[in-house]
Amino acid sequence: MDPVALQAAAFGAYAVGLLVLLLAIVTVYQMVEIVDAYEKKALTVFGEYRKLLEPGINFIPPFVSRTYAFDMRTQTLDVPRQEAITRDNSPVTADAVVYIKVMDARKAFLEVDDYKRAVSNLAQTTLRAVLGDMELDDTLNKRQEINARIRKELDEPTDEWGVRVESVEVREVNPSQDVQQAMEQQTSAERRRRAMILEAQGERRSAVEEAEGEKQSNIIRAQGEKQSQILEAQGDAISTVLRAKSAESMGERAIIEKGMETLEQIGQGESTTFVLPQELTSLLGRYGRQLSNSDVQEQAGLDSLEFDEETRELIGLDDIEEILGQIDEAAEMNVEELEQEAQAIKEGSDPGMKSADEVVAEADAADKSDIKDPDEVVAEADEEDAESASGSDDADEEQRETEKEL
Repeated sequence: MDPVALQAAAFGAYAVGLLVLLLAIVTVYQMVEIVDAYEKKALTVFGEYRKLLEPGINFIPPFVSRTYAFDMRTQTLDVPRQEAITRDNSPVTADAVVYIKVMDARKAFLEVDDYKRAVSNLAQTTLRAVLGDMELDDTLNKRQEINARIRKELDEPTDEWGVRVESVEVREVNPSQDVQQAMEQQTSAERRRRAMILEAQGERRSAVEEAEGEKQSNIIRAQGEKQSQILEAQGDAISTVLRAKSAESMGERAIIEKGMETLEQIGQGESTTFVLPQELTSLLGRYGRQLSNSDVQEQAGLDSLEFDEETRELIGLDDIEEILGQIDEAAEMNVEELEQEAQAIKEGSDPGMKSADEVVAEADAADKSDIKDPDEVVAEADEEDAESASGSDDADEEQRETEKEL
């Protein structure tokens, strides 16, 4: 056999073997389909849909099969910026983000050409329709309502495609430049108005607090003056009572001494016969008893002048101890405590003083305050002082009449 022919036959056999091996490798590669865990693949054989390939290793007919992958995870679709005209004819621009998830890969393969592009286009038209059905202020303030309406509009058609819209978020809604300038001017004017209102309310509240503090201070000052005048009048009354007491205790002794002077004058006369009245003998006995402190039985004699019940009640003769106690208590009043209370009321820290808000509310409702006016308080104090002074004058006048009678 020719060596050349042998070499040619060996080379041919080698080439055929290599071709068969290569064909086997390609066939195995075509038969094995690996599907990732987060996706599914649609299988077609000769263009006919067969089934969905699950994650893992799958064997398919080689050379006549095709697969289409579908990501089963949640996917994000950006909705391009859209221009729309609101119901009140104001132009706005808006963009959004749509979150979708393939629930049925068979429908997504058979019912729609490209489900992502289809959802994106549907979201754009829905966004324009929703914005055009709302007022400008609603488009700026009611983001959640816009999101809910877009999602509701997308749910029905996407269900037929095997896709579920999980969420829709409108990122920005911007009116036109002219509208933005007008809104800025409106906002600036509103802020200036609020600032002026707050400033006016602050000044009003400050004035009310100052007036309320001054009012309380005047009331305390008037009450202090009233208390001082009352104490002064009571002191004068007590002094008058003490003088009357002293006069009452000294009255009888003065009468006795006057009688002794009369006896002395009678003894210096030329007459040798004396007629002494019974009252004079009694007077001598009482005088001797006072000088010697003897236990001789007291005889009836001259009685000292007594105040009637009305006069004693008027000058407080029976309540002298109680009045002295009240004067002592009043003398122990803490002046610093009164000053601190007045200062606290002036500064507005007195818990008993009404707050500015309550006073303003009462002023707005035209309610009358229960606190008396300082002029009324001073007038009442003056009336009481006049009555006290009148009582003191009456007591002094009665005392003078008593002394004259003695």
